[in-house]
Amino acid sequence: MIRACALSSLVALLFSGAEAFAERLVTPDMIVGDTIPAPLTDTASSTEIGETVFTERDQGHCVLCHQIDDLDAEFQGNVGPDLSTVGDRLSPAQIRFRLVDLQSLMPDTVMPSYYRLHDLNQVQEQFQGQTILNAEQIEHLVAYLASRTQD
Repeated sequence: MIRACALSSLVALLFSGAEAFAERLVTPDMIVGDTIPAPLTDTASSTEIGETVFTERDQGHCVLCHQIDDLDAEFQGNVGPDLSTVGDRLSPAQIRFRLVDLQSLMPDTVMPSYYRLHDLNQVQEQFQGQTILNAEQIEHLVAYLASRTQD
């Protein structure tokens, strides 16, 4: 009896966690044209944390493919576009959609979809059911990249 209660509690906990996580994922009704207007989380975003997500290898490591003028990071990439003034070209809502799932806009892109769980290939078992970045990391990146303007 104790095992059955413990097992049912564990299943309930896992299910409730999955529900909470699924509610944070992007649904088609959240997409407007080439934008996701609403932030993915209510947590206040930070340009400083966004820069860290952009540069750190164990986070977004965007610097592997992109470069930003005046960024203190070695070996900036040139595979993707220069993002030094991306805030002049794209709105925060456009940046958010590109981080979440650029592959839905540009199927041939090499940039990963950082906040998508469907239609993924060659995902190691330990990472299945997880997005590359979480909602807060996406929002910090949006804040950082939107701040990158000529001003």
